[in-house]
Amino acid sequence: MKFIISLLTRYVPRRYLQVVSHFILRMVSVFYIGNRKECTVCGRKLRKFLPYGRIIKRNNALCPSCLSLERHRLIWLFLKTKTDFFTAELKVLHVAPEYCFIKRFKALPNLDYTTGDLESPLADIKLDIREIPFGDGTFDVIICNHTLEHVIEDLQSMQEFYRVLKPGGWGILNSPINEKRTVTYEDFSITDPKEREKHFGQRDHVREYGLDYTDRLSEAGFNTDTQDIIAELTPEEVERFGLLHYDKQTAEDLIYLVNRD
Repeated sequence: MKFIISLLTRYVPRRYLQVVSHFILRMVSVFYIGNRKECTVCGRKLRKFLPYGRIIKRNNALCPSCLSLERHRLIWLFLKTKTDFFTAELKVLHVAPEYCFIKRFKALPNLDYTTGDLESPLADIKLDIREIPFGDGTFDVIICNHTLEHVIEDLQSMQEFYRVLKPGGWGILNSPINEKRTVTYEDFSITDPKEREKHFGQRDHVREYGLDYTDRLSEAGFNTDTQDIIAELTPEEVERFGLLHYDKQTAEDLIYLVNRD
């Protein structure tokens, strides 16, 4: 199972995998019924989560019921415990929408919810984050998870998020972070997928963000903050919800929250 998942995730973009894999994995999930793990997104109780990862294989990462990963279960907890996302009347833009969220967010009567992506068949509209086709101050909330590391013009894209966010609005702009790097590493002369995987960790990444990621968000105009939800949980809850990426907390296990004045 680990080998198959690794092969698929390494060479097939996740946006396409999500379209068909949920049918197969929901059948597989029957064999994972238990009470040791619990998905915060779908509420399913399991004996364990599935492994996931392109190069580094992470145990207890993927929920076979809703396809949530560690980062999605963490975002759900943040939205539930730290925001009014599930109760307030909000106009929301969700870029590169994840399968585990789409139907659940669309079902919330308080949200005016739009999904967008350049290629994903799951999205409502075709959307290029370098030039977002909405007017200034359109949205109360923007969610964009693990997308900016794919885009050469990341500052331009961050500025577009700032532009379409209402004053007083907020967003979650999470990206993979290598906390061993103080400064983001990028080299746009590297275009070969194999070389990109070697340098940036994935074949379709164009950079590896360092601890200066929040500085980049601030440069785009945002007030930036990191939310450490894991610190507020017991070790037993962290283990049960399957939240850590490599059995220890890293910079990637934070919520990167942005606000516009």
